[in-house]
Amino acid sequence: MINKAKKRIGVLIVAYNAVNTLIPTIDRISPGVMEKIEEIFVFDDHSSDKTYESAVGYKKSKGFDKLNIFRNENNLRYGGNQKRGYRYAIDKGLDIVVLLHGDGQYAPEVMSSLLEPVENGEADIVMGSRMMRGSRPLRGGMPLYKFFGNKILTFLENSILGMNLSEFHSGYRVYSCQALSRIPIEKCSDDWHFDTDIIIQFKEKNFRIIEKPIPTYYGDEICYVNGFSYAYHCLESVFKYRLHKAHLINVDKFNI
Repeated sequence: MINKAKKRIGVLIVAYNAVNTLIPTIDRISPGVMEKIEEIFVFDDHSSDKTYESAVGYKKSKGFDKLNIFRNENNLRYGGNQKRGYRYAIDKGLDIVVLLHGDGQYAPEVMSSLLEPVENGEADIVMGSRMMRGSRPLRGGMPLYKFFGNKILTFLENSILGMNLSEFHSGYRVYSCQALSRIPIEKCSDDWHFDTDIIIQFKEKNFRIIEKPIPTYYGDEICYVNGFSYAYHCLESVFKYRLHKAHLINVDKFNI
């Protein structure tokens, strides 16, 4: 049986203008999970508010040695910020990295459930899904248009890629750092559809993908995603992958 204590676990928190939500999000990580986390690293994507200063003050006031905060000199965008965080985790020699958003939309309280399959060597990525049976996204405040948009887009992506995921669009994920180091994440988009690109790369590499249900929470956080542009680019990525596999075009990020 694998000894979980031997896994070096890091939590990457991507944050942008999250001055009111970042600290409460960190505080919601359970004591049991916090005990086995080696490091929490916040990458503030050049926020225009006091996200970075607030996090630094929190670290100092709490004497929180496990927490490190970095501020990008320029806005790298959602995908670019993740790339920097994953490279940091790989370079530190961590075994597992959790992706958590600083806006509090994903529940830190269920992190243990998402960690378990990767800790046990059963998965290379665990994706938190708001669309699995029992998740009740509408009760959690997901707007109706986002619910149906998510369902339709996921159906199309599954059909084109030959996959069977309940949701492509959750940003709550746990990755094996070894798996991340074996795919060209730097070639993925710097934009919001980075999350779709990396799923395609994991599929192409035949990595093990597991989904776990997570609760849905929509508060008064600001959404910076243009839904139509996001959907277009997600579908563009999956279509390009199919054309790439048919040897009709060459897409460098899918040359795994």
